[in-house]
Parts: sequence; structure tokens; C-alpha cells
Amino acid sequence: MSRVSLDDTDRALLALLRENARAPTAELARRLRLSRTTVQSRLARLERTRAIAGYTVTASADDEAMLVRAHILITLEPRKSSAIEGALRRIPEVRTLHSVSGPFDLIAVVAAMSIGELDTLIDRIGTLDGVERTTSAIVLSTRIQR
Repeated sequence: MSRVSLDDTDRALLALLRENARAPTAELARRLRLSRTTVQSRLARLERTRAIAGYTVTASADDEAMLVRAHILITLEPRKSSAIEGALRRIPEVRTLHSVSGPFDLIAVVAAMSIGELDTLIDRIGTLDGVERTTSAIVLSTRIQR
């Protein structure tokens, strides 16, 4: 698949959807000063070309504030990546998993209800077959979230 070419209107539409992915097409059209059918066509094209890969639910700030979040940097034994990825997919506290370059192989973004649960989670990840070592960083605050 080739890279999608976005114009200023596409970027503005995506910015509005980042604010509220459930915004009605009529509202998006009004804010962009376009017709509803033009916005619908653009949305269809952006979805078809995977510029929009999906829509998601974001927990309220109050719910997220009650969670202890951390980034767990994971170093793997050679050729264990797919097995570890599968195991991490089955852990609901793992919110995001990044494959990265550098001294670590993966970064797992996790959320737990308490420090104790986070400690147990880190131990659980560290004992997965194929995990060589983990390094953790607890998130103290989020300064920018888009």
C-alpha cells in the first residue's frame, strides 16, 4: 500500500476526530465549512486508505488518574519476540506494545490499579519465558496527550 497523501482539509478533519471521534458528520462539515457529503466522502477515503485505521474509546481523565501507569522496557532472548508478543496480548493491563530499536526490544505501556498490582505485573512480565530483563519507569504525570 502506498503512503496516503493528506491535504490541509484532511489534516483538519483528523484533528477534529482526535478531539471527538464520535462527532456527527454534520458538525464536522459545519466546523470545516464543507458540505456533509464532502466530509462523508473524505472520511470514506481516509478509512479505505487506512489513514483512519479505526475509532477508539478513551477512558475519562478521572478513571485514568486512578490508575498507576508505567512503561516497561523489555529485553528479549533471541528469536522469542512473537511468543512474548502473544503472551503480552493476553495481559489486559498491557495497553500498548511498541517494538523499538536500541538496547531494549519492546516497550509495554501498562496500567494497574495500585503500586502493588503494578509490582506483581512487572514480576509477571519478567518471568515470561524469553524475557531476559525488564526496566520500568512509572508515569508521574502526562504533560501532552493527543
